[in-house]
Amino acid sequence: MYISKVILKDFKKFSGQFEIDLNEHTNVLVGDNEAGKSTILEAINIALTGIYGSRYVSRDINLFLFNKDAVAAWLEQIKTGDVGLLPSVIIELYFGGEDLMADFNGSLCLKPGDHFGIRFEISFDETYSDELAQVVAGGREDPLKTLPIEYYRARWRMFSRKDITPRSIPLRSAFIDSTAARYQNGSDIYINRIIRNLLEPKELVKIAQTYRETKEHFMASEAISAINDKISAAAKISDKKVSIAVDVSSKSTWDAGLSTFIEDVPFEFVGKGEQSIVKSNLALSQEGAADAGVVLVEEPESHLSHSRLNMLLDMIEEHREGRQLLITTHSSFVANKVGLTDLVLLNNNKTIRLHELGIGTLDFFKKLAGYDTLRMILSSKTILVEGDSDELVVQKAFADRNDGKLPIQKGVEVISVGTSFLRFLELANALDLNVVAVTDNDGDVAAVDRKYSNYTGDNKKPGILVAFDRIIDGGDLMIGDKPYNYNTLEPKMLKANGREKVNSVLGANFDSDDALLKYMRNNKTEVALKFFETNQELEFPEYILVAIQ
Repeated sequence: MYISKVILKDFKKFSGQFEIDLNEHTNVLVGDNEAGKSTILEAINIALTGIYGSRYVSRDINLFLFNKDAVAAWLEQIKTGDVGLLPSVIIELYFGGEDLMADFNGSLCLKPGDHFGIRFEISFDETYSDELAQVVAGGREDPLKTLPIEYYRARWRMFSRKDITPRSIPLRSAFIDSTAARYQNGSDIYINRIIRNLLEPKELVKIAQTYRETKEHFMASEAISAINDKISAAAKISDKKVSIAVDVSSKSTWDAGLSTFIEDVPFEFVGKGEQSIVKSNLALSQEGAADAGVVLVEEPESHLSHSRLNMLLDMIEEHREGRQLLITTHSSFVANKVGLTDLVLLNNNKTIRLHELGIGTLDFFKKLAGYDTLRMILSSKTILVEGDSDELVVQKAFADRNDGKLPIQKGVEVISVGTSFLRFLELANALDLNVVAVTDNDGDVAAVDRKYSNYTGDNKKPGILVAFDRIIDGGDLMIGDKPYNYNTLEPKMLKANGREKVNSVLGANFDSDDALLKYMRNNKTEVALKFFETNQELEFPEYILVAIQ
């Protein structure tokens, strides 16, 4: 059994309904910092364990689990005195695979029809309807400023509408997060929970008994008895006996008082990289998919050197059989190592897998190193250019019009993609990315229009622009037996600045445009670097300025 789909409604950053399909084995979630990757992992973990951070949601409902836009809309609505429909949080996990239990099948879900799964919901408790109505009605002069979560409850149900507890869900999750330190009484709650899943019930009972005996021995020791006698004699705090002791009145769990040690060093004092390796090892070494059927890994590259990261990824690969993995990352190395075909790309509450693109585009990105792919996905804005010389000139033009700031300093990526503009534009269109393609017209404007017909004219897509010069230049210069192409970047820069200015920038003294054009053609990168480094004021072709704007 595995999670085939997750649907979120008004959970944290996801306003309204958000849906993501997952495959049975590995899912690599890639997106910008605010795309919601971590939120998806948190949602799955809450639904399967009831834990958010280090607390149980059922005991401590957090206001920040609710989407702020949904809450703001309700707070605005009640100013009229109308309670209306209160905001709620819904997390639905849809199950696929074998061994699906009939009790989990039903229609209590946001997706029409009958499905197998569970629904976690934080919603208003109707028991307090009258009380809330009075609060709202009496608050027109001073209306509520926050959602009254004291009237809310957390509830787990199967799609068949039967109540269930996280402990009864036949699917376990292990959340490996090396990006944050979450400790409870000095002990990491996640590593202790993983150890709990690793041990047999009899072994857990033995630990609890031994821990209890240790506490009883502490209280019975002569040293503690003597100290308590001194406290009673010296401090008349009460008419009754006052002493220090270890609480043995409840079935206190050992993990609230015990810490995990690595080479005799408490776990919380071990380096973050070592913590990540240990947590991952424990989570992945559990026997059987039922013990840890879902492993959630938050940015495995955090705190790890390249070699240690490679070890971790090899370990994940070794133990992935029988488990469903969800990994978030910003690392191209991680994306390539785990598998580009498993990438789930997130942007603007939309998701797409590479296999959903055209066959040619999928094959193209699978052959790439992955770096340029992730650069575009993780950037809020991107300028695509053909080659390195184009990249330098575009960066210079951008800096000249942005107080000397390079594109990357303003959150804009400039990526050299060769002639593969259409591959990147297909991906950008699928994810609603903001992308400009800066290309030459090569003396045939009609051909450029045809090539980019899906992104220009009546087919123009929001956020996508193809920038090129619609003016065709020409001349008599021949390179061998072929006419010189006057419609690339170098001749366009010469046209915009004139021979005298270009000679000055290059430190040259060509006495004809033809001689200068030949030199620029044969020394593209060197010329572009001179343009990039000059302190002289340059003019740029209009299509480049349009791209920057």
